[in-house]
Amino acid sequence: MTHLHVVAGSESTATLPVVRKIGMSDLKDALAKGLDDFRAFPTHVMFLSIIYPVIGLVLARLTLSYDLLPLLFPLAAGFALIGPFAAIGLYELSRQRELGLHVSWKDAFGARRCPAIDGIIALGVLLLIIFISWVAVAEEIYIANFGHTPAASVPEFLRLVFTTPPGWTLIVVGNGVGFLFAVAVLAISIVSFPLLLDRDVGALVAIQTSVRAVLRNPATIATWGLIVAALLVVGSLPFFVGLAMVMPVLGHSSWHLYRKLVESDPRPRPEELPQPPRRRRYAAQFPAALLAGEDRR
Repeated sequence: MTHLHVVAGSESTATLPVVRKIGMSDLKDALAKGLDDFRAFPTHVMFLSIIYPVIGLVLARLTLSYDLLPLLFPLAAGFALIGPFAAIGLYELSRQRELGLHVSWKDAFGARRCPAIDGIIALGVLLLIIFISWVAVAEEIYIANFGHTPAASVPEFLRLVFTTPPGWTLIVVGNGVGFLFAVAVLAISIVSFPLLLDRDVGALVAIQTSVRAVLRNPATIATWGLIVAALLVVGSLPFFVGLAMVMPVLGHSSWHLYRKLVESDPRPRPEELPQPPRRRRYAAQFPAALLAGEDRR
């Protein structure tokens, strides 16, 4: 029945999570808390997020080396489509810090132990499919305007894009289609991954909750999307290096935004429950305890 758990989560979560109405001040507060999390353990999040500038540079190198220059922008822009899944470790750090737990970089991988890990993986695969689809569509848009012949050089490519009618069509249509992809990902992932990390609800419930949050807060979520896009553009300059700071801040902020959009589950997770005090043992007690069948708490 594993496939049912991926979709619906545990049987104990029959009701949908409650979605709140939020305002612009909540976005500001979420960003402030995300920045505070980043300051609390910058070496940890830098360790996790260094993959972004590295992958960005690798993509740029591969693109230039294999005459796929037209796909450089779609690859860089589309990489943000899988950002919500890549930030799972950052959500976990913020979650544990929120609980007042001692946090180390190893805790970023604690998400693999959450009950809804199968739903997280399923949604991650969905975002990867969307990313691949976006790159394929972007390539078709370029071919429709310029054909299959690659540009002779970077300056020639830039001239074709920015000074010719087909280039202007490419910019308008490409950005328009890319916007639709971004809106779709934002709608299904604004709270999906944090929710799955926080509760065992299943991928379908997570997506439904995310869409409901967007429908209840269209203007606020649209503003959040613009903030994310602007910060990603700034972080991509120069050579994607700024993403090493932008991505962790956005990841932590997304967790706090989830907290504002979705009411907390009244049922605490096991690690949030108060633990019984450990009984002190003495060596002289060992034989008697063994014979009496005393528990090992």
